Amino acid sequence: MARNDLIGGALWEEYSQEVQRRMDNPFNMGEITESEVGSDRLIIADFGAESCGDAVRLYWQIDPKTDVIKKSKFKSFGCGTAIASSDMMAELCMEKTVDDALKITNIDVEKALRDEDEIPAVPGQKMHCSVMAYDVIKKAASLYKNVDMDSFETEYIVCECARVSQDTLREVIKLNKLTTVEEITDYTKAGGFCKSCIKPGGHETKDLYLVDMLADIKEEINAEERTRKIIEAKGDGTFNSMSLVQKIKSVESILEQYIRPTLKADGGNVELIDIQPVDDVFEVLIKYQGECISCSMNTTTTLAGIEDMLKFKLKAQIKVIVT
Repeated sequence: MARNDLIGGALWEEYSQEVQRRMDNPFNMGEITESEVGSDRLIIADFGAESCGDAVRLYWQIDPKTDVIKKSKFKSFGCGTAIASSDMMAELCMEKTVDDALKITNIDVEKALRDEDEIPAVPGQKMHCSVMAYDVIKKAASLYKNVDMDSFETEYIVCECARVSQDTLREVIKLNKLTTVEEITDYTKAGGFCKSCIKPGGHETKDLYLVDMLADIKEEINAEERTRKIIEAKGDGTFNSMSLVQKIKSVESILEQYIRPTLKADGGNVELIDIQPVDDVFEVLIKYQGECISCSMNTTTTLAGIEDMLKFKLKAQIKVIVT
């Protein structure tokens, strides 16, 4: 097969030698018939990619006693990349149980096709071919287990190429305060291949795009920040939610209105020194002044009266301590 018969010459170097070999000479292409499997079970699964029109048929010969895939072959109807990806996919399935085959991802297929660990086997826009290989495994497993293939997917996948879920993206974006698609790709690889998940207009239509997630999470973070600032500034009406300055002002207001008039009438006074949270209790530190310093009731009746008034008015766990 001539290079330019398959892809533009300028792009050829973006394909690994392994991909090129399997394009021209796939090792596992073919079919398995009922007459070949004997007492084993034959599974034939078809899957097509609507985005590009490619399709693949996967054949599995499975030992029903062990669920081991003894033989795996394929037929591919599509481009050379689809042939190479399907060929590697079929090879990776062999000698695995059906459950273990389900663990094979499109990333596993692409990495197995690399010549060097750090250099992708195919250009990003062709990554969807290995996604199709991953999907046909799910289809074959669903036929063997007699379940819907969607049951194997427990999370909503935003980037099919890198198999990155919505929950993972949300967590990474919020935790690391990401603001651009480029940052998302650096952290998760989402959007780094065919790019259809980035924004509308790619080769495949999505229900959710990375740009939408960025905008939504940015608004969530902004809303949370606005709420936090409001709570810090005004509190939610409870003593616990107030800032230290607000707590001091609240205690001072009660002392001034309900406590000091009585103390001053007898030549005394009280000064607020500090408020300290200790476990679930707020310790209010006070210092007596004037006649209150020598009063025999400053650690009994007067102290209890101040504490009871603060608890009643502030609806909080408060302990008043004389310093």
